[in-house]
Parts: sequence; C-alpha cells; structure tokens
Amino acid sequence: MQRSSGRRTAPAVAAVLVVAALVVGCRPVTVTGAGSPDGKDSRHAPTTPAPPPLGRHAPPTTARHTTPPRPHRTAHHAPRVRRPLMAAGARGAQVRELQARLAQLGLFDRSPTGYYAAMTAASVRAFQQRQGLPRTGAVQPTAWRALRSRTRRPAHTELYPPTTRPVGAPDPRCMTGRVICISKRSNTLTWRVDGRIVSAMDVRFGSQYTPTREGTFTLTFKSRHHVSTLYHTAMPYAMFFSGGQAVHYSADFAARGYRGASHGCVNVRDKTKIAALFDTVKKGTKVVVFH
Repeated sequence: MQRSSGRRTAPAVAAVLVVAALVVGCRPVTVTGAGSPDGKDSRHAPTTPAPPPLGRHAPPTTARHTTPPRPHRTAHHAPRVRRPLMAAGARGAQVRELQARLAQLGLFDRSPTGYYAAMTAASVRAFQQRQGLPRTGAVQPTAWRALRSRTRRPAHTELYPPTTRPVGAPDPRCMTGRVICISKRSNTLTWRVDGRIVSAMDVRFGSQYTPTREGTFTLTFKSRHHVSTLYHTAMPYAMFFSGGQAVHYSADFAARGYRGASHGCVNVRDKTKIAALFDTVKKGTKVVVFH
C-alpha cells in the first residue's frame, strides 16, 4: 500500500468541512479557497461598501446638495382704488363749479369759494345719497357725471357772486325805489334800484343781548370817520338809520368773520364796497331790515 504525501488537496479539505458542519449542526459557509477569485475566505469580506477615503485626495462625490425650488406663488394684487376727481383739501375752478351746481339743487347754501372743505363734503354726501351712490364725500367720475347731467352750466355771477353767502329772496319792500335791503337770513346787504341789485356785500348783526332792530327805516345822517362815543370804537363810513344803530365798516368783522357780533349795528366786511355805497346814498334813503 502506497503512503500519502501528507498534503491534502483543496477539494478534500472542503469535503471534510462540509461533513463536519452537518455533524455539529452549524450553517455551512462558503469556502473559496484556491478557487476564489481573490484567494480569500468570503467570511471576512465586507458586507457594505467601504466609505471613500478622507482628505484632499478623496474623489469628488457625485451627489449635489441643492436647494429645492420654491413653490410658485400667484401674486394677488389689491384692486386699484381710483383717485377721486375732487376731495377735501382741493381748490380751484372745478371745485367752484361743483359748489355752484350743488347750489342749483339746493344742496349747498353758500356762495362758491373754490375750496373743498367740510361743508362741500357734506353737500356731496347728500347728493350721493340722493343718487344711490356710496356716501364718501369725495367726487368720483360717476358722481360728477350725474351732477352735470342734472344741472346747467353755472353763469359767471353764480361762480363769482358778490357775497360769500347767497343773497336770497328779497323782501317785497325792497322792490321799489332806491333801497338798502338787509337780510338777516342770508347775512347780506344789497343796494337795489327798483328791485335790481347794484351791489351786494356780507354783513353781520348784533348779539342776542344787543340785537339789530328790524323794520323799515330811513337814513338820518352819515359820518365818514365816526367813532362810537359809547364803546369808543371806530365806525368808518357810518350811515345811521335807527337811533345809534348804523351800517358801517368793521375791521373786526373783516378779521374774525362771523365769530363775533356787533352792539346792534350792521357790520360790513368789505371796506371798498361800503365806501362806494357811502358815496352813493343820501340822507332819507330807505333802509329795510328783515329776517
């Protein structure tokens, strides 16, 4: 019998290992042995890929970290509010026309001033309410078209009246002869010849404690540079018609307007107009004061 050389071949070793695994009940392992491509036992092979080497010589990664795109948003623009044609604070010829047209409808009880203030805004709101429009107090194109279609083009005397307040209807006693016609209702004085207005001016009256008397009077005397002996105040261009009550120019009225009052006289604001009236009228001229 021939003796073996002492070396076992690779297939024999593999067979012995398989038989041993079956005997002990262990799970068989794969043995690559010499037949393995790398010649190593697969039990020591890594189960996950090795991380790339660190340092400056590491190969560039293929994954890029980019910011995800933001979702597209639809822009929602607020509806554009159209600017009004006229509003509080405006001034000029168009405002004057607006006031004159509102006066034609009985919605503006002052003479046009060309300045858009609280009274004009209130008149505009009244018109807007009448037309079923939003009561903003500002004139939008729709309201302006509606107003123009319901009124006529104002005459020059409507746009530029002689007084800041409408003269109003005269008393019947003012319609014949030469009359100084004074209305407490409209705060105006008109110089009339047979009912025709020759000139007009703003006036104010006495307070509730010193009221201006009403009725039909005649001028008793005139004093161009008169000074009150009772109140020691200047009364330029004074024209007396009832005791100590007279029509005269008032610097206080010119400065303070209707915030003040007289001691019973008829104060005139416009010095030029009262001076012209003083030179025109004569003693005995009729004066009518009415409400």
